Amino acid sequence: MTAHTVLYIRSIRGIIKLFLLIVIQNVCFVNFGYAQTDELQQIMQARIVQLQDTNSLYIDGEKIAATRLITELYTKNNYSLAWQNANKQDELINIISHIDSEGLNLDDYLLHNLRKYRDQDAQLTSSEQVDFDILLTESLVRLAYHLRFGKVNPESLEPNWNMDRGMGNEDPFNNIQAIINSDSIQAYIDQAIPRQPFYDRYKKALAYYRKILEEGGWPTVPSGPALKPGMNDPGIKLLKQRLQIEGYLQEPLSDATDYFDVSLEDAVKDFQQRHGLDTDGVVGKQTLEAMNVSVEDRIDQIRVNLERGRWVLKDVQGEFLIVNIAGFKAYLVRDNNLIWTSRVIVGRTYRKTPVFKSAINYMIFNPTWTVPPGILRNDVLPKARKDPAYITDQRFEVLDREGKKVDPGNLDWSAFTVKNFPYTLRQEAGPDNALGRIKFVFPNSHFVYLHDTPHKELFDNPERTFSSGCIRVENPVQLAEILLNDREKWSRQKIEEAIATNKTQTIHLQKPVTIMLLYWTVVIEPDGIVNFRKDIYDRDNKVLKALNGEFSFSLPSGLPERYYN
Repeated sequence: MTAHTVLYIRSIRGIIKLFLLIVIQNVCFVNFGYAQTDELQQIMQARIVQLQDTNSLYIDGEKIAATRLITELYTKNNYSLAWQNANKQDELINIISHIDSEGLNLDDYLLHNLRKYRDQDAQLTSSEQVDFDILLTESLVRLAYHLRFGKVNPESLEPNWNMDRGMGNEDPFNNIQAIINSDSIQAYIDQAIPRQPFYDRYKKALAYYRKILEEGGWPTVPSGPALKPGMNDPGIKLLKQRLQIEGYLQEPLSDATDYFDVSLEDAVKDFQQRHGLDTDGVVGKQTLEAMNVSVEDRIDQIRVNLERGRWVLKDVQGEFLIVNIAGFKAYLVRDNNLIWTSRVIVGRTYRKTPVFKSAINYMIFNPTWTVPPGILRNDVLPKARKDPAYITDQRFEVLDREGKKVDPGNLDWSAFTVKNFPYTLRQEAGPDNALGRIKFVFPNSHFVYLHDTPHKELFDNPERTFSSGCIRVENPVQLAEILLNDREKWSRQKIEEAIATNKTQTIHLQKPVTIMLLYWTVVIEPDGIVNFRKDIYDRDNKVLKALNGEFSFSLPSGLPERYYN
């Protein structure tokens, strides 16, 4: 055997040894990894089986609520940890730590628990790693659900609620898995839950008023005689301080005096305008009450309306008409642009305008008015019993069941109730008709619609609760022209000419327009100016109580059937 051959054999042996060493090391590493994985998978499997079998699992005293979704996610992933990327863990915890910017509560998303586990990450036992992972997933599900649908279920507060709370064709398992797998949780959520620009305005307003709170809030202006322009009064210096803190008055506090000057009058009028009050520049009872609402209460008011935004804004697209009941305004939006607005009159506090969604299909020029059961019971029959001439004075036609006219003078109105009344009351078309000259019709079970009114003077009242539930519109001809969207056939002039004929005419829209009757006590203009409105129907406190209550969610409609079994 030559020396060359011996060297060659030794080289081969060396290579083989090196190869075997590498293989052995790799096998040991792989086996060590599998041993760890097997242990974690076994613990995870035990947790998930318990959750599946008992529908109950508590970690750190927190009940896992997303039972079926968490069970499905870990089962389909072979009981592996879902959050093996530390950066992704940190991103979720960071999002939750700032969730109060959405008006939501940090404690609902297990922030304290997550931080505790994350802070001792290197020292976590296998059991603690599993618990941390499940809590991260539970927190994400809670967060995604509340951002998309809101924490409070509006159906529990609004008996007429009919707006969509469904998932469409989406599967929550796919959504949650996609968020976990995404490059950025925040970016994915922002893309998956689109908002109208209105929503961000509320968030900015919330931040603004929280900053005021952090800096000490504003003082209470003492009660007493009304403060008026030209007066000297010790309370005026405090009034100036109050308005300066909220941004209505630019005068430095050090320069404040006891004199009610022009700049203070302008600031008071601005305040009154933004709170739906008479803009007379006088600090009377109503203005004083609005000024002495604490900044904490204004923050809660914004939070309540942010929650209302989560109920509806994700599904608002294209062209839609919103009636803000509490704000006494209507807004027509097309492709995120406000193209028309009008003052409106809504239902009295004992005949509240309902909250619901529909679509305007057609309008009627010179409508007749058929008296609905509620108004017949509460208004017309009581007045007719006292004075039978009321029926004729109001130009009501009395029609029998065959549609034939009956002489109201031949009827004993004292004998009728809404249950035994065998007739229909219809008011003829004309300028004095209760519906005015135009009626906008959208299907609903409440006998509610938008319409004109002969009583234009009522629009000058700052608080406009005068109707029996329907919405009276100040500028109905403008609205008709925009909705018909046919300048050649239905210009404003031609609409007015059609109205002048006194002939009842039905005109269908080329495409139905979504209408939502909503309730907002905070309205924020495109330039960020915040307007507060009185809670005329006492609805804010119910939302706030539920928003501040214990964590909860109810399953939305449209989920795959497995989530309801």
